[in-house]
Amino acid sequence: MASIPSRRRKDDAIISVRGLRNGFGEQIVHDGLDLEVRRGEILGVVGGSGTGKSVLMRSIIGLQPPLAGEVTVFGEETLDREELETIDIRKRWGVLFQGGALFSTLTVAENVEVPLREFYPELKQSLLDEIAAYKVVMTGLPPEAGPKYPAELSGGMKKRAGLARALALDPELLFLDEPTAGLDPIGAAAFDELIRGLQNTLGLTVFLITHDLDTLYAICDRVAVLADKKVIAVGTIDELLALDHPWIQEYFRGPRGRAAVASVEHNQATDTRPTATNTSSVVPAQIEAR
Repeated sequence: MASIPSRRRKDDAIISVRGLRNGFGEQIVHDGLDLEVRRGEILGVVGGSGTGKSVLMRSIIGLQPPLAGEVTVFGEETLDREELETIDIRKRWGVLFQGGALFSTLTVAENVEVPLREFYPELKQSLLDEIAAYKVVMTGLPPEAGPKYPAELSGGMKKRAGLARALALDPELLFLDEPTAGLDPIGAAAFDELIRGLQNTLGLTVFLITHDLDTLYAICDRVAVLADKKVIAVGTIDELLALDHPWIQEYFRGPRGRAAVASVEHNQATDTRPTATNTSSVVPAQIEAR
């Protein structure tokens, strides 16, 4: 399960989306959407309700065929290809869907083993059990969580179990869809720290959909803003705040945004939580694509 070596520089794009168009019937969700995700970064993806954040992720991983556009992951085109042609690419990413999306009739350990069985059917059960146990502990769950069923877990434990499954194949790229939704502030902060720790330790690139401003401030290197059926800008929060787009200003400077800033300043003063820094410049997405 070793990753394929790459000669790309750390700041090269690991995901490239060009001219993406998605729609359902007459409703167009994305129209000419462009985005790049750089190797080794945690990219937060935000946008109002109905802007298609999850649809974008599903298009990238091949679950939502777009009406038009190009998607490249690890330098390989992923659209309009047979499933067998993309198997080597799909081995290199992991996905945590909203709510964990665990199979209710399988134990936590068996859930973690699902991608292993899919891509490596020759593995012996003893090795599957060993890998699953390791991934469970890696995500902060107690060892005794392995034999439990999802119904026996708390909401936070289900998220961690879903993350353990997403990490089963030792991926280079991790997709997270609203990972802290439904968690209390303490649980959400702990999950943020877990993601940042795993990203640093494993060298992950993370595509993170969220509405949690604390998460954006705490661990995201850059933030991509979806609005007007496109990614309108990508950059650090400070750089985004320099733009005059009404949604960006309302989102980051509203009451919740001010509370998140106050929380970050407090945590920096007490050094209780990690913060992410990045020196990249923000540019409108349409310009960045060029």
